[in-house]
Amino acid sequence: MSETRKIIIDGTEVEVDSAMTLIQACEEAGIEIPRFCYHERLSIAGNCRMCLVEVVGGPPKPAASCAMQVRDLRPGPEGQPPQVRTNSPMVKKAREGVMEFLLINHPLDCPICDQGGECDLQDQAMAYGVDFSRYREPKRAVANMDLGPLVGTHMTRCISCTRCVRFITEVAGMPELGQTGRGEDAEITAYLGQTLESELQGNIIDLCPVGALTSKPYAFTARPWELSKTESIDVMDALGSSIRVDAKGREVMRFLPRNHDGTNEEWISDKSRFVWDGLKRQRLDRPYIRENGKLRPATWPEALAKAADALKGAKKPVGLAGDLAPVEAVYALKSLVESFGGTTECRTDGAKLPAGNRSGYVGTAAIEDIDHARHIQLIGTNPRTEAPVLNARIRKAWTRGAQVGLVGEAVDLTYDYHHVGTDRAALEGLLRHDFTDVVDQPSLIIVGQGALTGDDGAAVLAAAMDLAERTSSGLLVLHTAAGRVGAMDVGAVTEGGLAAAMDGADLVYNLGADEIDVADGPFVIYQGSHGDRGAHRADVILPGAAYTEEQGLFVNTEGRPQLALRAGFPPGEAKENWAILRALSAEAGKTLPFDSLAQLRQKLAEVAPQLMDLDRVPENPWQKLEPGKLVQGAFVPAIRDFYLTNPIARASALMAELSANAKARAQTQIAAE
Repeated sequence: MSETRKIIIDGTEVEVDSAMTLIQACEEAGIEIPRFCYHERLSIAGNCRMCLVEVVGGPPKPAASCAMQVRDLRPGPEGQPPQVRTNSPMVKKAREGVMEFLLINHPLDCPICDQGGECDLQDQAMAYGVDFSRYREPKRAVANMDLGPLVGTHMTRCISCTRCVRFITEVAGMPELGQTGRGEDAEITAYLGQTLESELQGNIIDLCPVGALTSKPYAFTARPWELSKTESIDVMDALGSSIRVDAKGREVMRFLPRNHDGTNEEWISDKSRFVWDGLKRQRLDRPYIRENGKLRPATWPEALAKAADALKGAKKPVGLAGDLAPVEAVYALKSLVESFGGTTECRTDGAKLPAGNRSGYVGTAAIEDIDHARHIQLIGTNPRTEAPVLNARIRKAWTRGAQVGLVGEAVDLTYDYHHVGTDRAALEGLLRHDFTDVVDQPSLIIVGQGALTGDDGAAVLAAAMDLAERTSSGLLVLHTAAGRVGAMDVGAVTEGGLAAAMDGADLVYNLGADEIDVADGPFVIYQGSHGDRGAHRADVILPGAAYTEEQGLFVNTEGRPQLALRAGFPPGEAKENWAILRALSAEAGKTLPFDSLAQLRQKLAEVAPQLMDLDRVPENPWQKLEPGKLVQGAFVPAIRDFYLTNPIARASALMAELSANAKARAQTQIAAE
């Protein structure tokens, strides 16, 4: 148990943990302390001096509240609790002095600064600064550096708070930024002038308290007060990061992270943050029908009539649920296809996830369990590309002493790990190991989709569950598709998997499944938001909404149901996904039993009651799988190109540029002979 201590802050007595810093103790007491360099998720630098407070009975000068702990305070002469003042004349004068120094070299370019309206320096200069400057010398200027296509730099504005350096080193694990020079020549720079490679680099834009690091793609497109802000959920990976969607009119302008300790803390990956330009390109905004081998624009009644006729005449219809489909749309698809005697399948990558066994396709651990784990075993996964924010969380556990093991392809995960091997034999070797020393410590096994997509995927999962049981570990199945767990929850699975579903199918209803090729033969109805692979193969195209354009339930990789809210409307004639399926069911004479989203969710509550308990990770009863035979061979990564994993990302020009840059970096430079 940690020790608590009483202290008096501005005349109010509070009892706080003695390990807390004074800035945290003041926050507990409801007193705001200005700061630039301090951030609760980064190490303490203590170099901006904005958080100065007066310690009564201490030295006759103010103390930096971010770098002094409560336990360092001395009691009063008669044993009274230590006193701290945050609003005394000494503190006021110190803050004004610090602010004057910070503004000595700061350019007065607020009207053209992209951070204007969201700038800590602006706000704190108003609150704690003075209205004049005694500085009459020329201001210094610093050359801007090129950090790549995501982060724009205006280094003359930099106040050397080093937040970006600490984030990129400690959280992202890619020490690509640092400070060089001394005194007036000190500047933050990229080592050897390289561009940033991290998949989390966009977070330094949020961390920068001035306009030194800004978002290159968003620059000069909007001001914060023009944007409507919608709290939503990210679907670029299965982590379920909390995001804020900022839209101007009908156009999404940017994505920002929201704080959620259970999933993404306050970080998001670059794909989640910058994919918004993909929402504007390659959009399906009207229905299409294929005639004489070519797609032609059609009206909704025409397209629905054609799709309904095809459904009525189908002997074996199959529904495919895509990676970005919300639970409501998947449930409507399943209900519609089953009313015509067909089946639905959501495991479009061939993963052998066990139907009806939530401990098998979700696991028993929460993402937060990573923080306290002492041992983490990764099987067939590369979390750095499958869920970069989760990877940063594993790195955080590693910095606190956790041991990480990996069975699978050896890759750079930004932290040290014990590489057990690349193949199934290494996993079998783990099962023969004696784990008596691990049983008493919190441990975790994370299984990736790369381990489950082979022919022996069920045997690999059974082996992982066996390992979890022997070591008393939590099991986390790391998904790559945001819509997969929710689709499994409503039972959108076919006995025998994708191959069995597609065998002999004469009609395929493709709900945004763009990662697979449908062979020639079946009639294909494609419903989705982008003109990607699925739309090219379609006979009828029904344009649907993207994840920012409709309300939708998504269940993340740990089984937490979350609600994505609508930030704008679909383009052109595109409609919400569940509504298209409801309209088609009426046209085909098998009307689905709901007329609104609320009624649809009532039906969902009957099928999967856990979906209604939003933002809570339910406990999954342990159902062990029957062991199977592991075939020989190495585990293949589930994701080869981090930036191009779904139709929205593939429609984004920025993601294409990032993907090309990553490929160029991966190629070895060869000198000309």
